[in-house]
Amino acid sequence: MKKHISIKDFMTKLKVTINNLTIKTFHFNFIQVNTYILYDEMKEAILIDPGNCDDNENKMLIEYIEKEKLTIKYILNTHPHIDHVLGNDFCKRIYHVPLLAHEEGMPIYKNSFAYGASFGFSQTEFPTPDIFLKEGDEILFGKQSLKVLYTPGHSNGSISLVDHNNKLVFTGDTLFEGSVGRTDLPTGDLSMLMKSIKEKLLVLEDNTLVFPGHGDSTTIGQEKNENPYL
Repeated sequence: MKKHISIKDFMTKLKVTINNLTIKTFHFNFIQVNTYILYDEMKEAILIDPGNCDDNENKMLIEYIEKEKLTIKYILNTHPHIDHVLGNDFCKRIYHVPLLAHEEGMPIYKNSFAYGASFGFSQTEFPTPDIFLKEGDEILFGKQSLKVLYTPGHSNGSISLVDHNNKLVFTGDTLFEGSVGRTDLPTGDLSMLMKSIKEKLLVLEDNTLVFPGHGDSTTIGQEKNENPYL
């Protein structure tokens, strides 16, 4: 029998604190991308995959950041697909901070307007990233640190962000609870995807929490043991 989850439990699940790191999750746009805000007691925050695409979603984002008295330091894209980059322009204009992404995703990102229009999105501006990330780069904010893993396969330019101290990883659309990223879109490559997952993600400790680009969180150990694609 399917477990009943109350609205209160659901909303509580969208904000978790691991040690001193708080992770706030929004589900934005009709594709329901996971947009994450990460911060600690220093109140310096990063914004991962801003999928906000209308006035209501923009308001939700602003109100949360203001309520928590956060200072946004960086905006990051885990990969260049339209549902993960819709809010780039709005967030850049509001917070005036660097946009970070992997350069290999630029051929897709440069066509964001056309991709967005085909889905019915109205965004017309997609700012060029200010900093191109590469394997091994560290992203520092507050007292926290994320390390960049290059994990292509779902698309070129796909990265994962691992926090070894708190034992968690943000996988974009590379690895999901019980699934893996699709490879039927431009630059998708199944063999490359599986290589990325096995060599970059499954080598992490089993109790590492996985925060994907869509859906629920999971652990590396659970995916090793239960993910039918692995």
